[in-house]
Amino acid sequence: MNLFNTYKLWPMEPVKGQGCHIWDSDGIEYLDLYGGHAVISVGHCHPTYVAMLEKQIHNLGFYSNAVQNSLQRRLAENLGRLCGYPDYNLFLCNSGAEANENAMKLASFTTGRAKILACGKSFHGRTSGAVAATDNPKIQAPFNRTENVTFTPLNAVAAMEAALATKEFAAVIIEGIQGVSGIHEPTSDFLWAVRKACNATGTLLIMDEVQSGYGRTGRFYAHQWSGVKADIVSMAKGMGNGFPIGGIIINPDIPASYGMLGTTFGGNHLACTAALAVLQIMEDENLLANAQAGGEYLTNALKGNKAIRELRGRGLMIGIEPTPEYADLRDRLLFEKHIFTGGAGGGVIRLLPPLCISQGELEQFVNAFDELTR
Repeated sequence: MNLFNTYKLWPMEPVKGQGCHIWDSDGIEYLDLYGGHAVISVGHCHPTYVAMLEKQIHNLGFYSNAVQNSLQRRLAENLGRLCGYPDYNLFLCNSGAEANENAMKLASFTTGRAKILACGKSFHGRTSGAVAATDNPKIQAPFNRTENVTFTPLNAVAAMEAALATKEFAAVIIEGIQGVSGIHEPTSDFLWAVRKACNATGTLLIMDEVQSGYGRTGRFYAHQWSGVKADIVSMAKGMGNGFPIGGIIINPDIPASYGMLGTTFGGNHLACTAALAVLQIMEDENLLANAQAGGEYLTNALKGNKAIRELRGRGLMIGIEPTPEYADLRDRLLFEKHIFTGGAGGGVIRLLPPLCISQGELEQFVNAFDELTR
């Protein structure tokens, strides 16, 4: 049997990680500024993370959601305290796509409406409902396409207000920062206009913080820079530092009923332990402040480089759009400087390093970038 070949793979295999570094099967060391697609939030193989998971697996790895699980309650309490939504309720699942599926389904249950309003260039996942709300026909099978999703451009207030005025939409779903399309940020004015329009039309506001959340921008969730409060927030990726876990936090005014949402693996003992370890490390090591400072350093250090057409993002979620003559920069960073970065729409180089990255490691990247673009 062979693998179903759906990924274009780099010719290297990471076999070891520590902090912000990985080593491949040939023993080559790389500086990891991609974090496995924003997943590695507190660093590879952090000793606290490893110890907590090791202890839990010796006790109990899994049991279903048909029984009580005090780890889930601890996670809800700690997350609420740190994320700025202490009175919200938590539903746990396994991934970002699943989180967005449940967020949209819950909004539809709550409002009795069938439609979702999403933004142009959005990406919300690859499962059926999430990909329907993703503005990329290339990854939508005919089965996924639906008239129940409408797209309006990001930051286009008038278009969004006109759509919501019909009162047909259960929810608006917006990424805290659009990652896959090339690091595009909703403005504060846009988010406040959405919030006001949602209030006026009985529409719920879902903030998709799967990639931009969990401290990546220097606030727990990226939308918190605007001061806007969402009705539902989805998250995953950095939540488990590599262990699959996702979730949504839900306005306490939204009622629950038995059976409306469910999951087999969501919130299992190992997943909750991983998430608790991440929160503990984030708090102990003040990683939100480190993310903010790191982003400010990168923005200032890269500003004015002739190879950069545009620099976008916030905190440790940075997009570098190179000029056409430097379109091969991502490959050169990997193969000449052994620095792993991500890609995004429009040829953008996407920086999503672990939140624990040091000033010295960021300087290593900046120096390498400057050497390749002299």
